Amino acid sequence: MTDRDRTPDGKPQNARPRDALGRPLPPGEEGVERVPEDLDLDVEETIAEGQRLLDHGFPFHAHEVFEAMWKKAPPEERPLWQGLAQLAVGLTHLLRGNPTGAASLLKQGQARVRHYEDEPPYRLDIDGLASWADHLLTEIARDEPIPAPPTPRLRMP
Repeated sequence: MTDRDRTPDGKPQNARPRDALGRPLPPGEEGVERVPEDLDLDVEETIAEGQRLLDHGFPFHAHEVFEAMWKKAPPEERPLWQGLAQLAVGLTHLLRGNPTGAASLLKQGQARVRHYEDEPPYRLDIDGLASWADHLLTEIARDEPIPAPPTPRLRMP
């Protein structure tokens, strides 16, 4: 039996390197920098970092940034951050070639963020994000390869 990687406080972790879409690589291979588990950004930093990661083709990492905010957000905002995380990981699954998983997560994320469409917090473009998800869901339903899915825009123009 092999020892598991652990954090300094003894919690299990997977320290294997990962590719740009968050897939584990064989030990010893060079991966991309991971989002720190103790990430502590404020709302504006979270949105900016999430957008930066999405813009650079790292939706899995954006998902982790949104997930960090989801875990610490006040209860009334948790569905927002969970929805943003699900949209980002839905895009991750699409880019990994898993349209079924992508569709499921895009639908779940879209449903969660739509709860905020009447009064979008933080200048988030809830309508734009919902339309972006609708577009991808339509493309997935066509059952044809989607060569370059568009990048979502988090903020209203």
